[in-house]
Amino acid sequence: MFGILGVSGLSFLLVALLTPLLIKGLHILKLTQPIRTELPPDHQAKRGTPLMAGLILLTGVGTSLQSHPAPLMMFLCVTFILFSTIGFMDDFKKAAFQDPSGISGRMKLILQFAFTGVLFFVLFRSFGLTTDITLFQGFQLHLPIYIYLPVILLFVVGSANAINFTDGLDGLLINVAIPTYFFFFLISDKPEVQTFSLVMIGCLLGLFLYNIYPARAFMGDTGSLAIGGSLSMLAIIEKVEILIPILFFVYLAEQFSVILQVWYYKRTKLRLFRMAPIHYHFSLKYGWSENKIVMVFGFISWLSVLICWLLWKYMLGGNS
Repeated sequence: MFGILGVSGLSFLLVALLTPLLIKGLHILKLTQPIRTELPPDHQAKRGTPLMAGLILLTGVGTSLQSHPAPLMMFLCVTFILFSTIGFMDDFKKAAFQDPSGISGRMKLILQFAFTGVLFFVLFRSFGLTTDITLFQGFQLHLPIYIYLPVILLFVVGSANAINFTDGLDGLLINVAIPTYFFFFLISDKPEVQTFSLVMIGCLLGLFLYNIYPARAFMGDTGSLAIGGSLSMLAIIEKVEILIPILFFVYLAEQFSVILQVWYYKRTKLRLFRMAPIHYHFSLKYGWSENKIVMVFGFISWLSVLICWLLWKYMLGGNS
């Protein structure tokens, strides 16, 4: 345990010390965040903030592999890198060409489905992933592979994008993701998952120093998609698929607010929310500050984790 805590602490120090150098480099290269014109005035003031600070989270990949070089750790790190690569491609186009749209949504989805498909092939072939979903202690639903695989593919890609939507305010995704990683640290009996989760918490705390309002840098899709991909894959590895609606409550609320906004507007030509994702709604309609939204959403994430831990322990028979 102390060894894992030490690696997490090292990750925190590396990110905390190296992020200013990354920020300086991004400034020199003029790789900064373009701001969509429809965003509120306080967001327009963020124009010119360095983008792609999520690159610093790759230090967690290095420290994780160095501390625990095992096949499952390699799998988790490769997952993180693959999703980060998609995010980097998107961020680079945004920053280099000052194009808020980045690469096409279609291209991002193609890459996400392709990478996720390869990762699932490895999970089934090398790590013995089953198609069973635990509903209650001692009761599992066995799904045919042709049903399980498409559903879980959609889940991973959908969840990664939902988590990406959450990265819209200074420090928001970090504050919401830390509890989720902590959940997987709590429930796992796999040292690789425990180490990876705590290392990522250390990295996120280090980046939080520079991403908290007013942010000196944005992690961008480089970080948020990597976080999304890795958290989604952890849920599959730990076989807690049934808990996802609660565990990922904040992320799914962000994603579904966008879906509902589009659906409602097409039907009525009216807006269901002042702006989507929903964190903008609380800012524009209720006047909440960024820090208040970040604090409240973070609290909801911790509450979701507590509920899921209780369900895992007493309903799913965790560690029994």
